[in-house]
Amino acid sequence: MIVVTGAAGFIGSCLVARLNDLGVGGIVAVDDFSRDDKNKNLTTKDVSLMIDRKFFGDWLEANYQQVDFVYHLGARTDTTEFDVSVFNELNLNYSKRVWQLCSKYSIPLIYASSAATYGSGDLGYDDSHALIPSLQPLNPYGESKNDFDKWVLQQTVAPPFWAGFKFFNVYGPNEYHKGRMASVVMHSFNQIRNTGMVKLFRSHRPDFADGMQLRDFVYVKDVTSVLTEMALKRVSSGIYNLGTGQARPFLHLAQAVFKALNLQPVIEFVDTPADIRDKYQYFTEATTTKLREARITTRFSSLEEGVADYVTGYLSRGEYL
Repeated sequence: MIVVTGAAGFIGSCLVARLNDLGVGGIVAVDDFSRDDKNKNLTTKDVSLMIDRKFFGDWLEANYQQVDFVYHLGARTDTTEFDVSVFNELNLNYSKRVWQLCSKYSIPLIYASSAATYGSGDLGYDDSHALIPSLQPLNPYGESKNDFDKWVLQQTVAPPFWAGFKFFNVYGPNEYHKGRMASVVMHSFNQIRNTGMVKLFRSHRPDFADGMQLRDFVYVKDVTSVLTEMALKRVSSGIYNLGTGQARPFLHLAQAVFKALNLQPVIEFVDTPADIRDKYQYFTEATTTKLREARITTRFSSLEEGVADYVTGYLSRGEYL
C-alpha cells in the first residue's frame, strides 16, 4: 500500500496518476478534502482510501503494517503567507511526525522540499548537505522547508530509505485550484484567453532585462517520473534538487504559450508587486549532478515541449491529468 499526502493537490494528484499508470492502484490519499475544486484532481484516480490530514498520524500508527511507502507532498505552499505559525504547524511539525512514524515503523519516505530554500541564490543552487545550514530563504514558506531539511540532517534515527526533493518551478496539469500561486504557464494561458496578451514582471535590477528573469521550469510529469524512479532504485538517501538544470527566461515561457496556441506574442511588462519585490528571485537553476549519481535517468522535457503538452492537452480542454 502506498500513501500520498497532499494527494488532492497539484503535484500530489499528478503523482497518483503516475502511480496508477505504472499499475499501482489502491493509493491511500491524505489531504484536507474541504475544497471541491481541489478534489476534482482525484476524480478519475484509483484511490482506495481518503484520509483527512488531521487523522493521518493516528491512522498510520494503527495501519503501518500495510504501508509499503510514503510520499509526503502535503504542505502549505503560499509564498505570500507570512504567518510563521501556519508553516510551523503544517510544514515543519507535521512533517516531523511523518518522519518519526516512518522511522519508527521502517517505512521508506520521500518528501517535498523546495528551491525556495535557496533564497536569493547568493550561495548557489548546489544540493550538498553541507550548504543547507547556511541557506537564507526569503519568506516563511522557504524557511519552513529549510528548517525541516536541517532537522532531518540532524536525526540519528531515520526511515530505511528516505529522500527529500527541492522542487524548482513546477508547472503542469491539475493546478486549476491554485489561484495566485498557479504557474506562470497557467496565468499566461488565462491572460491570453481573456485579453489576448500576457503581462510579465518588469525587471527591477539593472543586470536583468525585462522578461529575462530566469527560472528552472520543470514539467510536473517529469517530476513524478523522478519521484517514482527514486522510489524504485533507492540508491542513496539524501536531499536532492529536482529541476531540469537549465534556467530559462520568463519571456521564453510566454512565447512558448503563444506558440502552443498558434498566436503571435503580445507581451506587456508591469511592475513586480511591492509586497514581493524585495523577496523576488531573479535566477534559479538546479544543480543535478547528485540526481544523476543516484542513477535517475528521467529525461526532462524542454520548456517548449512541456508547455505545448500542457496547453494543448489540458488547459485548452479544461482537462485533468
